[in-house]
Amino acid sequence: MSALVGVIGALIVLGTFSSVLRTLLVPRASRSVLTRMLHKMVQIPLQFLADRCGSIEARERVLAPMAALSILFHLVGWLAAAWLGYSMLQIAVSGFGVADAFRETAVALFTLGFASSRYVELTVLDVLAAATGPIVIGLQIGYLPALYSAYSRREEEVTMLQARAGSPPWGPEILARCAQIGLTGSAGDLFRSWERWSAQVGESHTSYVVLSRFRSPRSTDNWLISLLAVMDAAAMQLALNPSMPQGDARLALRAGFVCLRNIAGVWRLPFDPDPSPDTPIQLTYEEFAGAVAHITAHGYPVERTAEQAWPHFCGWRVNYEDLAYSFARLLDAVPAPWSGPRRTHTKRIAPVTPVDRTPDAPQ
Repeated sequence: MSALVGVIGALIVLGTFSSVLRTLLVPRASRSVLTRMLHKMVQIPLQFLADRCGSIEARERVLAPMAALSILFHLVGWLAAAWLGYSMLQIAVSGFGVADAFRETAVALFTLGFASSRYVELTVLDVLAAATGPIVIGLQIGYLPALYSAYSRREEEVTMLQARAGSPPWGPEILARCAQIGLTGSAGDLFRSWERWSAQVGESHTSYVVLSRFRSPRSTDNWLISLLAVMDAAAMQLALNPSMPQGDARLALRAGFVCLRNIAGVWRLPFDPDPSPDTPIQLTYEEFAGAVAHITAHGYPVERTAEQAWPHFCGWRVNYEDLAYSFARLLDAVPAPWSGPRRTHTKRIAPVTPVDRTPDAPQ
């Protein structure tokens, strides 16, 4: 029985170290079972409360601390697992009772000392436990600056997009505002910027999985909805104006759905890696036609009618629509237009196009 307890304790300690290394140090898509369990213990009760909130602002207030609490809970969970594992090893090698074993391990793990060193086996375990505490805490402290630096870089572009896409962001609104201020021909700068942004987010959000749960400072902003808006704007430009330069828009689209697919691999969300352009999409033709009428009313030039452009737009959007909708529901993102259903029935929030006034314009 003592040997079995010792084996189980050793497996718990090794599993804890594996979880710490894969979460904090390994720079690739890697997520341990323990980390997922600890995150679920934070996510489930907060999501339960958020689903019963009556407004977007209230729901955001409930969900905003989820990522930070998850990080804190990971640290507590790792230390608790190490405490349990080392205590079981103490029981196996020393013959201590349960209470004495937990006391011995706690003194070593949390105070950098040990209560007894008469036996070599106990001394080794005490030293290992004493090293484990500061190692785990130190790695977690070192992890935070990298995490918040990646978050800051992500939110910089999300905030800048608000002037072009409204709040919450919406793809057609990007084209409408470009036409309104005379930037129709320079949308390529935006697409190039978001191609780079997609590459950075795809790398950071697979290395630091919890980043996907960090929410924007404003309740109507969201990194996923911003990316979806840029991809929709690129898809509309390609579908409506085939003679315009296509390279930047195509690369932005490609980088965007590759980013989503990379993150989906970590979250284990299913997707079709090569959908047919003829596969039906969830967005309706009526919604698309209304968006085309919106952008043309603000001066955006089009070469194709909505009916002519529709199959081309569908052929682009089929690459990312299902995955974007799955993420929007998973993250409970702000319910912007063209972003799919949510966990609860929520009215869509559409951005308001600013009125282009001049000092001598009639009021």
